[in-house]
Amino acid sequence: MSATLFSPYTIKQVTLKNRIVMTPMCQYSSHNQDGKVEDWHRVHYTSRAVGGVGLIIVEATAVLPEGRITYRDLGIWSDEHVSGLKELVDLVHQNGAKIGIQLAHAGRKADLEETIIAPSAIPFPGQKTPKAADAEDIRRVVEGFREGARRAKEAGFDVIEIQGAHGFLLNEFLSPVTNHREDEYGGNADNRYRLLSEVIEAINSVWSGPLFVRISANEYDPQGNSLEQYIDYSRRMKAQGVDLIDCTSGGLVPAQIHAYPGYQVNLADQIRNQADIATGAVGMITDPSHAEEVLCNGRADLVFLGRELLRHPYWAYDAAKALNTTLERPVQYQRA
Repeated sequence: MSATLFSPYTIKQVTLKNRIVMTPMCQYSSHNQDGKVEDWHRVHYTSRAVGGVGLIIVEATAVLPEGRITYRDLGIWSDEHVSGLKELVDLVHQNGAKIGIQLAHAGRKADLEETIIAPSAIPFPGQKTPKAADAEDIRRVVEGFREGARRAKEAGFDVIEIQGAHGFLLNEFLSPVTNHREDEYGGNADNRYRLLSEVIEAINSVWSGPLFVRISANEYDPQGNSLEQYIDYSRRMKAQGVDLIDCTSGGLVPAQIHAYPGYQVNLADQIRNQADIATGAVGMITDPSHAEEVLCNGRADLVFLGRELLRHPYWAYDAAKALNTTLERPVQYQRA
C-alpha cells in the first residue's frame, strides 16, 4: 500500500502526483535588477522536479518593482517577465511536477532606495520608515496583484499563492501591530482584512485555478492577531474561493522563536479542522515518517518542505524508500 505522502491530491482541475510541496524560498539571483529569470532559477527549480517533488512554488515574485524585498528578487510586474517564467513552467512540467508562483509585495520590509509603503508609517526595526499607503497606493497594489495573476496564467502556472505572511505588506495590513489606520483599511479586524479581500477578488477576476494564501498564523506578539483570528480569516478566505491556507508563522516583528520539528503543524491542524479548509504544514518537517503522520492524522493536506530541499533535492526518493513506496524515477536514473 502506497504511503499517503505519495498519494495524488486534486485541487480544482489540477492533480498533484504526491503531497510534497517545495515551499517558496527567495534566491536573490536576478542579478541585473530587472526581476527576470536567470540560469540559476532554471537549474534550481527543475532539479527539484527531477527529484520527485509534486508541487514546486516559485519564490516570492514581486507584483510591483517597489514591492521587491531586494533588487535581486524575481518580478512579475511587466509583460517582459512572462517569457522567462514560462521557461520555468515548461521545464518543471517536462520533468513531471506541477508548478506554482507566490505573488508578493514586501511592504515595509523592502530594502530599496525608492519610497516604500506600509499600512502605517512604522518601520521594521533597523530598516527605513515607510510611507503610509494612500488610496492610490492601495489601488496600485490591488491592480499589481491582478496583473501578476494574469501574467502567471499566461506563463502557464498551475497554482497561485498569495504572500500574506512573514511581515510583508498583506500581513502588515492584517495585523494590529503594524496597522494603525483609522480608515476603511484599519481599526478593526473587518477593515484590516479588506486589502487581502480585494486582492483575492482581483486575482479571481482573471484566474480560475487553485489559489493558496500563506499566512503567519502566530505573529509572536501579544498585541498581534491570535490563532482564533486567523481561523476566522481563513473562513472568510474559503468563502472567497481560496483553496488552501499555507500555515507558517513569524516575520512580522523580530522574535525569539522556539523552533523544533513540526513546531508550526498545530497551526495547520487547527485551521484545517476549525475553518474546514485545506491546509499546508511547514516548518522543520524533514523526517518522512513525520510527514506521513501529519497527513494520516488529518493535520494538513500537503507537506511543505523548505531548507530540507535545499540540502537534499532528491529527498522524495529517500522518503519513498523509508515509507516502503516505489517511486518512479527518470529513465536516465533508473540504473541507480
